[in-house]
Amino acid sequence: MSGPDSDVPLANAATKPLLRVVAGERLDPPPMWLMRQAGRYLPEYRALRAEKGGFLELVYDSAAAAEVTIQPLRRFAFDGAILFSDILIVPYAMGQKLWFEAGEGPRLAPTLDTIELSKLVPDFSRFEAIYETVRQVKAQLAPEVTMLGFAGSPWTIATYMVAGQGSKDQGAARRMAYADPERFGALINAIVEATVEYLCGQIDAGVEAIQLFDSWAGSLAPLEFDRWVIAPNAKIVAAIKARRPGTPIIGFPKGAGAKLADYAKGTGVDALGLDETVDPHWANAVLPKGLPVQGNLDPLALVSGGAGVKEAVDNIRAAFPDRPHIFNLGHGILQDTPIDHVEALITLVRGS
Repeated sequence: MSGPDSDVPLANAATKPLLRVVAGERLDPPPMWLMRQAGRYLPEYRALRAEKGGFLELVYDSAAAAEVTIQPLRRFAFDGAILFSDILIVPYAMGQKLWFEAGEGPRLAPTLDTIELSKLVPDFSRFEAIYETVRQVKAQLAPEVTMLGFAGSPWTIATYMVAGQGSKDQGAARRMAYADPERFGALINAIVEATVEYLCGQIDAGVEAIQLFDSWAGSLAPLEFDRWVIAPNAKIVAAIKARRPGTPIIGFPKGAGAKLADYAKGTGVDALGLDETVDPHWANAVLPKGLPVQGNLDPLALVSGGAGVKEAVDNIRAAFPDRPHIFNLGHGILQDTPIDHVEALITLVRGS
């Protein structure tokens, strides 16, 4: 096994290609799943969403969320089922109000640029419906499919908690981190603790591997990246390995670029997700030898389809001749992705 500190039980990994690769084995063809594979590009998802109403109502209806998680597996022979939920369940459980504005995305209140963290009243029972979703999905999965859970990484979660919504430059959180690192550090530590609790609950419910999404990692200067991305993720990884040994962890620091090798070494993740801007040949040359990687087809290439996808798939496959690799997108699948393009991608990956 080549992943850092990997301890995947062989009995569990033997029949699951995705777990075998995260444990350090190279398979040809590689296992594959797609970020956001459960969601808006599927007509059956849109129909269920319309029936249930709002996004949060769908997430908190465990039977419906389990159905959404399973939907892409009925169409496509993916090797992983990714839990249908949202990264902002953690701040919701930490005491912020959470809702989704139509066409505008999530909102959190009160924002932590206006109040102290101590004013929030945590309610970790808000995790329970998510755990039930995991249990219901796990009961329906084929034995060769890996159940994937996830959480947002502390920096990304903090940007939403401070500003109350997404932003182009994460300016509010960056300003707080520079101006009052002690206060911001306390917020990060609280997110770490809540995230470890959340992920342990997912694992206990049946999750077999987890992914840490740091969607806004690319907005930080190098020293701030070390402080607010690498260090907090390292704490989460260490805690999960201590409390739930054998659970592999995939780190996905989107936009990390040249800091990817530092992230891999500093966090101790078992596998590293690459976004679509990363040259896979460069990544293969600079990342720790034998570290499993995941990615990194541009989601827009998949929307376009055709020769461009084949060229990209061939390039990604060729970049990792000896390295364990999970085929995936460089970020989430887009809403306007044609179903037949996904089917063609699977044929390319499995047949090339």
